[in-house]
Amino acid sequence: MPHGILGWLLIGLVAGALGKLIMPGRDPGGVIVTILIGIAGALLAFYLTPVLGIEVRDSTWQAYAAATAGAVVLLALYRMVIARRI
Repeated sequence: MPHGILGWLLIGLVAGALGKLIMPGRDPGGVIVTILIGIAGALLAFYLTPVLGIEVRDSTWQAYAAATAGAVVLLALYRMVIARRI
């Protein structure tokens, strides 16, 4: 069970790796940026799930799913922004 921000940060490490598995391809930032995006996705999930009325704080698998979804969304946005720059 994730306990606070620290738990979500640790879940974010895994979510970044899962996000990379879901969306394979070459990213300009490499693995480190993907993991950081995973952490940001987990924090996004931490703050948005209560706003959306989804309670994931009592279930670890739901927290991983929410964090991974957040990581995939942020990774897609990151790729769109980087693609426009190049």
